[in-house]
Amino acid sequence: MYWREHDATGYNSNFHKSPLCSCPDHLFASSLASNVSNNTTHSTVPSGISSLGSLPTHHRTEGEIFSSPNLKAFSFKELKNATKNFRPDTLLGEGDFGCVFKGWIDETTLTASRPGSGIAVAIKNLKPNGFQGREDWLTEVNNLGQLSHPNLVLLIGYCTEGENRFLVHEFMPRGSLESHLFRRGAQPLTWEIRMKVAVGAAKGLTFLHEAKSQVIYGDFRSAKILLDADYNAKLSYIGLANASPTRDNYDTHVATVFMGVQGYAAPEYISTGELTAKSDVYSFGVVLLELLSGRRAMDYYSNNGIRCSLVDWAKPYLGNKRKLFSIMDTKLGGQYPQKGAYTVATLALLCLNPEAKARPKMSAVLVTLEKLESAAKPGTKYTETESL
Repeated sequence: MYWREHDATGYNSNFHKSPLCSCPDHLFASSLASNVSNNTTHSTVPSGISSLGSLPTHHRTEGEIFSSPNLKAFSFKELKNATKNFRPDTLLGEGDFGCVFKGWIDETTLTASRPGSGIAVAIKNLKPNGFQGREDWLTEVNNLGQLSHPNLVLLIGYCTEGENRFLVHEFMPRGSLESHLFRRGAQPLTWEIRMKVAVGAAKGLTFLHEAKSQVIYGDFRSAKILLDADYNAKLSYIGLANASPTRDNYDTHVATVFMGVQGYAAPEYISTGELTAKSDVYSFGVVLLELLSGRRAMDYYSNNGIRCSLVDWAKPYLGNKRKLFSIMDTKLGGQYPQKGAYTVATLALLCLNPEAKARPKMSAVLVTLEKLESAAKPGTKYTETESL
């Protein structure tokens, strides 16, 4: 197994502009699940798009995938018009899979509109020789085209004209959680917002895990958690965890083509390549550590002179009420409830259990986080003498 380099498909996190991307001539162009689904989240969603439930249990042909009534088949010309011919100032970011551009479409007809009118969309293309192959691209179209939830980024449509491969998603104006936590100069997230984001991400994973046909995210990390204008969290890019929908091994969860990002992957995945819902739980625990500490999972840290991961570095502090403060994000300025922080740390420890079977289900993680979110009232001033 080899590790995929970190990508910036959360748009505004550490991307670089490339002539290949900016030049149009080179464009490569369950009851719990029900309860979670009914919890509304404010979002600007095109009125011309309806919503569906869960994935089918059988593999689908390309024709079935592309004929989905929930997706619009955009022409390449429409996408050029929506982005003003992929003008360089519409480039949001670049990752291993391709580039992401900002475009504008009419909310009702979904046709291209003038910048600033209609609704903004994120248009992601696929590099012809990039990390994501055609089968993976089809899987993303298949999955997101049939799954609808307030905490999943909405897939509006696609373009498969000629050699071009594009996906058109709803635009998430605040970019990725990763960007807010680690980008230089970013406005620090308050404790209340961090809990809101954690709850939103947990709702998205719970919905996927509890769906009639279970979906394993498989690549969960802070770069894949996108935020809308109100800091509601939505999961982006749900494609590689399951086998391709056009192959007979659709029901298996052995990752033959997926490559995770080091620092987030569960130990059993590293050793066997097998993904389960509990693999997602482990990755969620890593993101909880990032929210607590403000430190990157992919960086290395020193523990008594020994180079180690964020997980190994933080674990000795998570179960100690008195030591926990020493790894808390200094950008919080001490403005967090010590009891709440310790509860999150304890929850992270449970998610990071080396034994997959011992980790909690995402539904149980969500229940705990929702209680913490309810207790986190905006504007509350915390003191260092708060009782544990």
